[in-house]
Amino acid sequence: MSGSRAEAEQKGVSRQRLQVNEYKENQNIADTSLRPLQTTVLGKIAKVYLVPFSLSSYKTGQLKRPKSLLDKNSNNEVTCKKSKKAEIKESCRRILTPKMEATSSKGESTLQKSSLDVHAESNKWQYKSPSDTVILSADTESSQEGDSDEDTTSGLDDFSELSPYERKRLKNISENANFFASLQLSESAARLREMIKKRQPSESKRKKPKKKENGTGCRRSMRLLKVDPSGVPLPAAPAQTALEVDENPLIPPGPLEMTPENRDGDDELFKGFLQTWAELSKTRSKNTEKELSSIKSYKVNLNGMVISEDTVCKVTRGSITSMAIHPSEMRTLVAAGAKYGQVGLWDLTHQPKEDGVYLFQPHSQPVSCLYFSPANPAHLLSLSYDGTLRCGDFSRAVFEEVYRDERRSFSSFDFLTEDASTLIVGHWDGRMSLVDRRTPGTSCEKLIKSSLSKIRTVHVHPVHRQYFITAGLRDIHIYDVRCLNPSRNQPLISLTEHTKSIASAYFSPLTGNRVVTTCADCKLRIFDSSCISSKIPLITTIRHNTITGRWLTRFQAVWDPKQEDCVIVGSMAHPRRVEIFHETGKWVHSFLGGECLASVCSINAMHPTQYILAGGNSSGRVHVFMN
Repeated sequence: MSGSRAEAEQKGVSRQRLQVNEYKENQNIADTSLRPLQTTVLGKIAKVYLVPFSLSSYKTGQLKRPKSLLDKNSNNEVTCKKSKKAEIKESCRRILTPKMEATSSKGESTLQKSSLDVHAESNKWQYKSPSDTVILSADTESSQEGDSDEDTTSGLDDFSELSPYERKRLKNISENANFFASLQLSESAARLREMIKKRQPSESKRKKPKKKENGTGCRRSMRLLKVDPSGVPLPAAPAQTALEVDENPLIPPGPLEMTPENRDGDDELFKGFLQTWAELSKTRSKNTEKELSSIKSYKVNLNGMVISEDTVCKVTRGSITSMAIHPSEMRTLVAAGAKYGQVGLWDLTHQPKEDGVYLFQPHSQPVSCLYFSPANPAHLLSLSYDGTLRCGDFSRAVFEEVYRDERRSFSSFDFLTEDASTLIVGHWDGRMSLVDRRTPGTSCEKLIKSSLSKIRTVHVHPVHRQYFITAGLRDIHIYDVRCLNPSRNQPLISLTEHTKSIASAYFSPLTGNRVVTTCADCKLRIFDSSCISSKIPLITTIRHNTITGRWLTRFQAVWDPKQEDCVIVGSMAHPRRVEIFHETGKWVHSFLGGECLASVCSINAMHPTQYILAGGNSSGRVHVFMN
């Protein structure tokens, strides 16, 4: 391969020398000395011979290449083509084509100009510079030599002075120019710009419908227009005072006259009602000596309890938050505390039933705890969030104020002594108060700070009354009242088995040997408190849905005062019911009322000696099951 290239170069050199000699002879140039100059064109080595030239002796058409020289070049090219192999052609085509395309952009304008000048002057060279003429007669080995003569069209035959490569290049340039001109890219771009401008959405504002002045307008409420049916404007309503606007007006301190809101003060029925309460003050209840009945007989008595339309009545205006049943065995009297501070009393012996309902307003906020006094059943004690504890004395028709502290909110209370003279009061902020009713005034004897951040319920042990249990946010503590001091007090026992918020905790009513708790983790827990030591064990866990939601009062499981091994609790199940469970966790009974019990009874209370159950719902209705 290298030998053939060397021979080709020697032949090219000899050919150039012959061309120069022939050119000198035809032009009669005296100085025949040629000075070869090597240069690189498009990656190939070319030899350039400089010929002296004078403008003074130059004539138009004098400088022409003789036909003998062209014939020799063509013969040499044919010979060179035949000697090359197909592999050389392909390699040269792969090498030269990218380089030619890279350098074509630089020399495109110059070659086009030179080709046009040659065509305009009929193959005559014109020189505009006074410098010496440089004639490049380079023989470059290109890969397109074999196809140059065949691809050359008649339009380029006049460029006989150009090499086959240059002629093919000019042809490609002209074809590309014609192709791009046929595409009409500039016109297409202009049309696209116009289309884009037209497609841009204009900011169109929604047209408002015109109002029809004379047309018939929409119907409007005459009450909102403040006109009567005849079209006469109504008189302006008087402005409401601040007391009327306030939903929970503050009750003034001191005793309140017992005047029912749903009746007149001179009602004869109400006077007879007060006289009945005065007679009931002699009633006493001794339940501690009573023996428990068997579960079998207990179930039989529960099955005999029914509900009817006559034992369902609306007693309060708001949701019922606390309940109590009078211990009398002659009359059935139910007391209910409501969300807005009312206390309702219902005597079920009256017919129609609405005549036996009396509604009072001793508080301004929810009544969270109600108890009939164990020493005088004619006294009903009520405690409220508004920081007051009152005693309703029905023999005197007055609500006396027992304890008042407007800076705090009370949650629950219980009697520390059997004569109901001393009370323990729990606060929502975790404090406790010792109140002695025999002391004049409405202040407490001692304000105690507990170890809980919040107290929901307080309950005193029925036998060992120095102990009481408090239900906090997630802990239950048992304290000894003899060890309390104003500073922070540590409990005797802590129950920490609860995982969520606690609603209540109560000792069993007769012996206090059990504690039942209600928790938001849908469990009722029963502990063994027969021996109050450092810890009381958990004996039973009852699965029960206690999620009442926002609008219902939270469930509080309470003991049946007649059967202290059974607890009563409301239920979220359908149909609505009230359920009773044994301390072992077994289900005992469900009170179903059908259409008479169509809502959830969150708060329930059982009569201490008779089989009478009262439940209150969120609408202020009381449902009573009785034999």
